[in-house]
Amino acid sequence: MFGFGSKATMVDSASALPGRDREIFTVPTSHAVLGSPLHPEDADLERIYLAMGCFWGAEELYWQLPGVAATSVGYMGGFTAHPTYEEVCTGLTGHTETVFVAYRPAEVSTFDILKVFWENHDPTQGYRQGNDVGTQYRSAIFYTTAEQESVAMATRDSYARVVAERGYPEITTEIVPAADATYYPAEDYHQQYLYKVPNGYRCHANTGLALPALSVG
Repeated sequence: MFGFGSKATMVDSASALPGRDREIFTVPTSHAVLGSPLHPEDADLERIYLAMGCFWGAEELYWQLPGVAATSVGYMGGFTAHPTYEEVCTGLTGHTETVFVAYRPAEVSTFDILKVFWENHDPTQGYRQGNDVGTQYRSAIFYTTAEQESVAMATRDSYARVVAERGYPEITTEIVPAADATYYPAEDYHQQYLYKVPNGYRCHANTGLALPALSVG
């Protein structure tokens, strides 16, 4: 994943690559690990989109989490329609590498989903994660429900206090409605990459700090 992106300045819409009106590559329809549809439509599932650096390792964390029904990787939060990986790596699309997570709220809570998020990357690094530098590695939560927004804000504020006590800078994570940011699934070879390539690249430049439980009431 490293070696391509070196753009640490966010592109604006006028300077972004133009994109296209459709995908120019194949995206699988089923999950290579879970056997589920890659993007299930079941009414009992909730959906959230999470950007936390290199999407290979992030997706692996989520497909292993009990209660998660499906995951995929893609590009979100940018300007270029239907981008390719090579285009995203130029820094000229504005997208960040993102994991789509469909989960069963009766089995895994939004808090638990976001606990994995906060504890497995460094949300204070801005346009980078460890050795991966560029706007495509920025931290973001794209929520789909009011409850997700509330938990995202509460956990961000809680985690901000923890990291500040250890001398980290402010959290840079974007918290944005998914409805305001189109998700474009990535190419076939990126989907469940670490299942296909078990010894592949993983980047978890985390703080090593735990997210506190949220107080009730």
